[in-house]
Amino acid sequence: MIGEKPLVIMQFRQLGKSNIKVTPIILGTWAIGGWMWGGTDVKKAIEAIQAAIENGITTIDTAPAYGMGLSEEIVGEAIKGKRDRVVLATKCGLRWDESDPTVRSPNRDFNKSPVEIRKDLSPKGIFHECEESMKRMKVDMIDIYQIHWPDPGTPIEETWNAMAQLKKLGKVRAIGVSNFDLPLLKAAHAVHPVDCIQPPYSLIRRGIEKDIIPFAQSNGISVIVYSPMERGLLTGKYKPGYLFPAGDHRADKKTFKPEYLNHLHEALTKIEPIAKKHRVSLAEIIINCTIHRPGITAALVGARDAKQAEENARGGKLSLSPEELNLIATTLSKDELQRQLYED
Repeated sequence: MIGEKPLVIMQFRQLGKSNIKVTPIILGTWAIGGWMWGGTDVKKAIEAIQAAIENGITTIDTAPAYGMGLSEEIVGEAIKGKRDRVVLATKCGLRWDESDPTVRSPNRDFNKSPVEIRKDLSPKGIFHECEESMKRMKVDMIDIYQIHWPDPGTPIEETWNAMAQLKKLGKVRAIGVSNFDLPLLKAAHAVHPVDCIQPPYSLIRRGIEKDIIPFAQSNGISVIVYSPMERGLLTGKYKPGYLFPAGDHRADKKTFKPEYLNHLHEALTKIEPIAKKHRVSLAEIIINCTIHRPGITAALVGARDAKQAEENARGGKLSLSPEELNLIATTLSKDELQRQLYED
């Protein structure tokens, strides 16, 4: 719901020291790839992406591993005729289409077919993946290219020099890393400046505030966080006994079990009056609070249909007072909420 109070315009934010500006809310497209999310509805996914763009979320983040290329294909279809309005981010380093022996996680896709996701950050692999991603999305350049997960089998110097070479060649405009700890981030940055880092973060998962964010701020690196809603957990929509569709990875996560849901419900009840005051959802105020945390450049928020995309956009434009933002953040920073999540 949109309240009577006027919404502010979503302001763009600088991506590191690059010439790219991103929206503080970035559309995350892991779920629309279907894999680990119980499948996908392609038509609704395209509508979600287009609704996000029309409502001011013009930065889109995807990855080849999201549905074994399906998410990138959906993104490519959705941005037809809109490429000049979109900042496009994707990733590399997780392969399912070759036989490198460094298996990260044997799993199954949403059609029950066996699939092994393997790490490969060799220069050859990176150059190949970049070309394949551009083909799937039908573009001739990627705005933000990121390492998806570290690859212990390839020296970071080789990997990061390859990423820098793609930037020099004009294949990509900015380069970043995801899921790097501080030592690895420092090692990459020593080879060539890192434009952005993408770690997990939410108001109940705040470990990066201790080390990653201070280093990023000191070195002009943007912090784009993923899972700010903890896979939908912080929307408050999931109650004890909720049944996830087959293939949805959340069914086995401890944080979606009754004990944790009941504990979280107590915290969400305390901030619900803020949402009611502004006539918006819990998700909207949590999204807004997240993008106003110190050192956070932007937050990836997923959407599987147009309605969710519109709600996310409102969260990015909502104007909350400093007191309201502080109450939301402190209420969700309780040790018990974070301890159980980190152990999950």
